Amino acid sequence: MTEGKPTLAVVGATGVVGLSLLSLLPTRDDMWGEIRPIASGRSVGRRVSILGKDVVVRELNPASFDGVDVVVMAVPADVSAQWSPIAVGAGAVVIDNSGHFTAQPDVPLVVPEINPDAARQPPAGIIASPSAATLMMVGALHSLHSSWQLTSVVATTFQAVTDAGVSGALRLYDETMELAGNQSVGQSPGDVRRMLSDLGESPFPAPVAFNVIPWVGQEADDGSTDSEETVREELRSLLRVAHLPVAVTCVQVPVVRTHSVSVHATFATDTDRNDAVRVLTESSNSVVVLDDSAASLDDAWPTPVDVVGADPIFAGRVRRLEGFPNAIELFICADNLRKGSALNALQIAELTI
Repeated sequence: MTEGKPTLAVVGATGVVGLSLLSLLPTRDDMWGEIRPIASGRSVGRRVSILGKDVVVRELNPASFDGVDVVVMAVPADVSAQWSPIAVGAGAVVIDNSGHFTAQPDVPLVVPEINPDAARQPPAGIIASPSAATLMMVGALHSLHSSWQLTSVVATTFQAVTDAGVSGALRLYDETMELAGNQSVGQSPGDVRRMLSDLGESPFPAPVAFNVIPWVGQEADDGSTDSEETVREELRSLLRVAHLPVAVTCVQVPVVRTHSVSVHATFATDTDRNDAVRVLTESSNSVVVLDDSAASLDDAWPTPVDVVGADPIFAGRVRRLEGFPNAIELFICADNLRKGSALNALQIAELTI
């Protein structure tokens, strides 16, 4: 602890989530003493900007956590699995962004707008931050659930390539450069794959440029992916409805940054579109409603390119369709590297102290 203030360590400080977290610090309250950037050996010696100062990145090892009060793990699941217990053993509280600990009963899953008390004194010393796909919709669903009681959720996510980290963004850029300028591309079966065959291994199971991929993550049970299972279980946990029917399809799209989701939410009683907009607007859920039918199309609903880099979650296309009196449709966008990852983790870190 430095000058009476706690020390925050960011493991994975040179990755897309870690850098996003560091960039958020000037917008938050001044509550940290030392902020310690940590990364794997290949990043040691690099400098990152922290509150206007260049700070040298430390190597990840047991000594990294000496004197640290809170650790944010902005790393893959296998890295967090290895190093989170070591950080806890050194006396730190760990906020895990990888999803590795989500299913463990002694690890609370926290969204500060929904269950802030769960961040205080976690039994195992570890707190889980939900996936970006969950975070972009759970605030809106929680607000609506409080008014009408959810009975089912059907959601299709449209996930940006930075979900796969730096390699995802670089792959999209490389594929786009390879295909750009060819006005015949994408008009015959297999032509995109052939043009990209020399680019080497991809983090995605199919071309992502000029394409959408209805598969994010690894194969799981019942034909789902582990990403889809994660969203289902995280929504049930945070909404406190253990057996809520949730159908999720996660889709990879050629967007660099900012996830979107189309949601069909069914409730126990009749709903009203205007009441839904009011509830979403008035609740403390980090949701900004952009849904003005009288506005121009540019301002009528959110899109990723319009909300990227923003902290709130943006909801639009709020409507109740004929034949579905108990359901609300909405379209949501949220920056997957801010509230979808770094900001939620940082907010949890603040709650712990």
